[in-house]
Amino acid sequence: MKHISVYIPKGHFSLVNIEGAYQMFNWVNSYYEQMGKKPLFNVELVGIEKTSTLANGLFSINPQRFIEDVKHTDLIIIPAIHGDIAHNLKINAELLPWLIKQYNQGAELVSFCIGTFYLAASGLLNGKPCSTHWQYANEFRTMFPKALLMDDKIMTESNGIYTSGGAYSFTNLIIYLIEKYAGREAAIMASKGFMIDIDRESQSPFMMFKGQKTHEDLEILEAQNYIEQNFNDRITVDELCKNSHVARRTFERRFKKATANTVLEYIQRVKIEAAKKELETGRKTVNEVMYNVGYNDTKAFRDVFKKITDMTPIDYRNKFSSTYN
Repeated sequence: MKHISVYIPKGHFSLVNIEGAYQMFNWVNSYYEQMGKKPLFNVELVGIEKTSTLANGLFSINPQRFIEDVKHTDLIIIPAIHGDIAHNLKINAELLPWLIKQYNQGAELVSFCIGTFYLAASGLLNGKPCSTHWQYANEFRTMFPKALLMDDKIMTESNGIYTSGGAYSFTNLIIYLIEKYAGREAAIMASKGFMIDIDRESQSPFMMFKGQKTHEDLEILEAQNYIEQNFNDRITVDELCKNSHVARRTFERRFKKATANTVLEYIQRVKIEAAKKELETGRKTVNEVMYNVGYNDTKAFRDVFKKITDMTPIDYRNKFSSTYN
């Protein structure tokens, strides 16, 4: 039987992450029992205090064991923990050494949404791919530059460490883990029972691009603002360099360092974000939207749109525009 430890943090955390994980893994146990098999998972809530109460005081959870009493476990789940990260790390100080110890003993680790910040704080994500909620991608890259953030992914896996993207994408990761431990048939049944898209891997369609502007490079900040104010024009790197009075090679290096995007990627993301908004709210055709954001080549626009959103412009409009639904 595989032992799963669901960590109950101190502070304000995602109750749905905890309840969802507990319910879905135990659903597999019921499914196994119906087939005359022994339960596969022993799911246990573990923490560092007797009762954890959410910040709003409406809910409380009683962990079944303290983490110091868990000498060995197979899988540890870290839910999203909301609020100031430094404060949360302080009040959950026992978590990180316990994670490192258990991982070194062979346990696998899972983080949901912004719970990845706490997994990264342990150093165990250095050099490894990971995901988090796309809204916190820039902050994550700043805090943990050694981790390989893949903010377009709903989930990642590397050397026994799993992470999920934003909000309810944690259910996709649980389905993935169910398939790994219980097989494809159980995963399919769970996905149908909980109405979860079993093969969804990208959170790109739901991402809203907001350029990284917390840096202190004034010339690059001016270039970002110029791009965002003139996205409907054809913008070249040479033009931006001329406006900034910075040599091209230096400009490109500073731009990538400040924004985590190349200049071309940034221009494309700004244009596609504008196109998404028009497709969501307006009655314009895809071609009209394409021209409005500065593209003249239908294929080029479609290819860039699909690369960034993981959907074609028409599919995106059909999915997110109330006008076309």
